[in-house]
Amino acid sequence: MKYLLVLLLAGITSSAQIQKEQLNLMPWPQSVVVNDGNFALNKNFKVNITGNPNSRIFGGVTRFLRRLDGRTGIFFEQGFITKLNEVPTAELQINCTKSGKIGLYEDESYHLDIKQNQITINATSDLGALHGLETLLQMLQNNSNSFYFPISQISDFPRFTWRGLMIDVARHFQPIDVIKRNIDGLAAMKMNVFHWHLVDDQGWRIEMKKHAKLIEVASDGMYYTQEEIKNIVKYADERGILVVPEIDVPGHGSAILTAYPEIGSKVITLTGGTSEKNIQGTAIATYGIERNAGIFSPTLDPSNPKTYQLLSEIFDEVCPLFPGAYFHIGGDENEGKDWDANPKIQEFMKKNKLANNHELQTYFTMQLVPMLKKHGKQLMGWEEILTKNMSKDAIIHSWRGPNEGMAAGQSLVDAVKKGYKTVLSNGYYIDLMYPVASHYLNDPMPKGVDLTAEEKARILGGEATMWTELATPTTIDSRLWPRTAAIAERLWSAQDITDVASMRKRLDVVSYRLEELGLTHIRNKAVILRNISNNQNIKSLNEFANVCEPLKGYTRNKGGTEYQMYSPFTLFADACGPDAKESLAFDDAVSQYLASKTPENKEKVTAFFNKWIAVNKGLIELSANAPLVQPILPLSKKLNDASQELLLVLDNKSTLKADDLKNLIEQCNTKDHADVELSVYASLKKLI
Repeated sequence: MKYLLVLLLAGITSSAQIQKEQLNLMPWPQSVVVNDGNFALNKNFKVNITGNPNSRIFGGVTRFLRRLDGRTGIFFEQGFITKLNEVPTAELQINCTKSGKIGLYEDESYHLDIKQNQITINATSDLGALHGLETLLQMLQNNSNSFYFPISQISDFPRFTWRGLMIDVARHFQPIDVIKRNIDGLAAMKMNVFHWHLVDDQGWRIEMKKHAKLIEVASDGMYYTQEEIKNIVKYADERGILVVPEIDVPGHGSAILTAYPEIGSKVITLTGGTSEKNIQGTAIATYGIERNAGIFSPTLDPSNPKTYQLLSEIFDEVCPLFPGAYFHIGGDENEGKDWDANPKIQEFMKKNKLANNHELQTYFTMQLVPMLKKHGKQLMGWEEILTKNMSKDAIIHSWRGPNEGMAAGQSLVDAVKKGYKTVLSNGYYIDLMYPVASHYLNDPMPKGVDLTAEEKARILGGEATMWTELATPTTIDSRLWPRTAAIAERLWSAQDITDVASMRKRLDVVSYRLEELGLTHIRNKAVILRNISNNQNIKSLNEFANVCEPLKGYTRNKGGTEYQMYSPFTLFADACGPDAKESLAFDDAVSQYLASKTPENKEKVTAFFNKWIAVNKGLIELSANAPLVQPILPLSKKLNDASQELLLVLDNKSTLKADDLKNLIEQCNTKDHADVELSVYASLKKLI
């Protein structure tokens, strides 16, 4: 009887009213009201669609049902949804006024109303309805034996119209399944732009029928067929996502010029010969695909008519593959070295009254505007294309910050004040391994800058940026997720949603839910660690990975030459990620202890030290049959030594002088081992 009473009480408690703060919604909606009671799920749950939506809603609802039955294990009776008003009595009613158009400025709002016996999603377009379904999935709760939705009303719409992710597939080619699962991740986080960086120094990734040399000599056989590209565009469209292709010109030109060296800017001067015959003049340089990371000099020749003829023909073939209204032409990091050294180009500049390379690049970019306009495309480029003569139709993509000698977001402010629409990526470079909070608190709307309403409206939004010099199909998801979800919230939610602790709590849940879409950001850590351990027990490795992070910025790849595009990315640094899980918990424990030195708080801190001492012992044992463990042993020993001494310090038994103790802790600040750093160093320092 007592056992039955406990069970009943547990049931009552676990299905009691959910507080708004307990919900794990991301991005956080504009308005959330939670009331008493719930909608209980059972196998009779069905969905009905009314109105005038695009047919993409049918696939969207079917996927929603499969994800819901996957989470709950309930064998829903409804299978595939194929037509309007199929089940007028269904518990979930979705009404869309019109067919959503993929692109900017579309109405993506929705209203979700959960009552005890009925759920409704009302949206202007099916795009809004798809967002509503994602929120409904996130609203799912459970007690010990059943699943339910709390009675609530949510009204929601995005703050910015451009909420994007760029994936570079030139440095490391990313197969179709990688692209698709990440598009699913974008849709789950209500993002709406996939920027596909298809061409760079390291490869050309688009099948060309007319200019087959581009894939024959400049792709290493790794490219997307035109049918595969169409398939990805359709896949994205079905999930409400616009695909924006990028072909980077005139710099980053190694791959293009490997196939067509005659439009390159580099000249080779010929001199010499015999007494009978002098050889003088210039010859076409040869180029090769780049294997390193970095900025390289190969650049297209803006003075050569053949350059524009080739690009026009390329756009004629590529543009029809992408029905969206935007085409990114790159335009970044052109140093102009080959332009400076080419007499013909210098003469061309004089003749056309072009004062410097910036003006020459503007001349070049302006030639592309009509080529793209012919296909209904608006030109977009990185911020270097911004000059006084650039077409006002161009979208300026702001990316440089303090590391590139620019004030953060300065180019964005310059662009909007000069009448250009702009998208922010500075602060959203997720390949740099910076912590999630740095991205989350970075807003496209600049602080402390006086902008008119019209200027603010030109800030379209932002874009997470994933360059793949150090990311393979195995590791790319762990570099993208879950931080991209936090960026999605910044671009969707109200400006004052900035509580980092709340974000982290919700992100933990959202992160593991993203796995149902096939994303590998959690599971592939174990795959890499098994490789490193030589298929031994990975417990010690995993625990050490929880206090290590890859070197930040571009410091992991010294000078861009330590790792080539074919180097192994199966090392300890590849298993580690930013925001090392245990370092946050350790920092909390240290803060609690320093605020109140109770035995309980002391024990929380010493538990970490004892664990790290055991981890070091485990790694040493593991290394006897795992050569890949060897590079991390010096770092593990430093943490072990600091942990042992700090245990003595906390017990007032240490005999070390203060300077020696500081030096011991400082050893944990090294960046010399296995391309990782100890993420607990700052917290260790607090203890002395």
